[in-house]
Amino acid sequence: MTRVEISDLNHSGDGVGRIGGTVVFVPGTIPGDIADVEVTYSRKDYCLGRVVNLVQASADRVDPDCPHAPACGGCQLQHMRYSAQLRWKQKQVEEALRRIGGQAVEVAPVLGMIEPVHYRSRAQLPLGGSPGHVTMGFYRRGTHEIVDMQECMVQHPLMVKLAHAVRDIIGGLGLPPYDEKRHRGVFRHAVIKASFSAGRLMLVLVTRTENIPLQDEIVEALHQAVPELVSIAHNVNPQVTNVIFGERTRIIWGEPYIYEEIGEMRYAISPRSFFQVNPQQTKVLYDLVRTFAGLSGTEAVLDVYCGTGTIGLYLARDARRVVGVEAVPEAVADARYNAEINGIASAEFIQGQAEMVVPGLVQRLGPLAAAVVDPPRRGCEPAVLDALADAGVPKIIYVSCNPATLARDLAHLSQRGYVPGRVQPVDMFPWTSHVECVVLMSRVEK
Repeated sequence: MTRVEISDLNHSGDGVGRIGGTVVFVPGTIPGDIADVEVTYSRKDYCLGRVVNLVQASADRVDPDCPHAPACGGCQLQHMRYSAQLRWKQKQVEEALRRIGGQAVEVAPVLGMIEPVHYRSRAQLPLGGSPGHVTMGFYRRGTHEIVDMQECMVQHPLMVKLAHAVRDIIGGLGLPPYDEKRHRGVFRHAVIKASFSAGRLMLVLVTRTENIPLQDEIVEALHQAVPELVSIAHNVNPQVTNVIFGERTRIIWGEPYIYEEIGEMRYAISPRSFFQVNPQQTKVLYDLVRTFAGLSGTEAVLDVYCGTGTIGLYLARDARRVVGVEAVPEAVADARYNAEINGIASAEFIQGQAEMVVPGLVQRLGPLAAAVVDPPRRGCEPAVLDALADAGVPKIIYVSCNPATLARDLAHLSQRGYVPGRVQPVDMFPWTSHVECVVLMSRVEK
């Protein structure tokens, strides 16, 4: 056991200290903590430790409001004052841009939430236990052991209500939850989505089996217990895998969509569609993109990795034309439907891998005023960035959920003649180690 002073956090939200000259990562600690630490795993260049005794608490340490905080892996920073989280997330972006991207650029303070609670509109909850004794919640950090959820301070309260109903009804009927060790049982996950603006819920039951046993009884009981539930879908995943969804999804009761409003836009959310999990901060994020784009109504805009078209459609009324590119066919169908329900005829959505579609597309479209890229955590494919640079797109607005890949891609764009302007982080995920960021990259004329 060694006394360690914590000086920083790593990208996973673990405290960082040193034992001699070796870095030690200590979950559950924050900068300013001094703790007696037991090393649990050691390698040549780093080690892992656990707190045996907290000798001195950081001035930024708080008592978590969530009763599951010490065990649940859903949030990593429940024990850290919210203002300190925002400062650390700003520093995280700054260091990634400097170390990985070689970008000496000012990062604006993170735009946080006034009330950073009950903000999530989607939950993916594994089921476990045994028939009659079902557990459902989030995994204990670093394990596949389910922490049975009683409360959650980050999910919409209606989602917690529905989660309790799912667990109680499946357990009360004596039906078998999934046993991932033996690949037996039926119910693998309950995926819950909420519309904040309408107060409506969608449930996707993911099963190992082709059919849901006692389906009619489950549907009727859920409908009676949670009147806000308007859609139930069934997804079949028979594979031995950690991936949540299988290939087949169908609506078994209720409506095919729930709807969320962001600003003046109305978006349809289907069982498999991706939608930002924090509607309140999504408006902050999209307003930033709109400001960075600076459109006058006469321009053409490209939206790469567009998903269900949410960002492109948010810009559409300020542009002459918007074209979105997305690999997932179901997302493209949802994007076209979102354009229809908002009465937007100037938006076009193309299905295909961005790195395959974008190079030819930018040549066909002609001059573009701006391109928005909102890639997954792995970042943009170099071919996408090169196609935009080759076309001379004057503004590239990069929306990122991963500071490391953001920094890598900004370095690539810098080599192609772009310079970063405003770098604005947005806290989409309070109490976690994640941060979203919007960056305006402008082409420098040579």
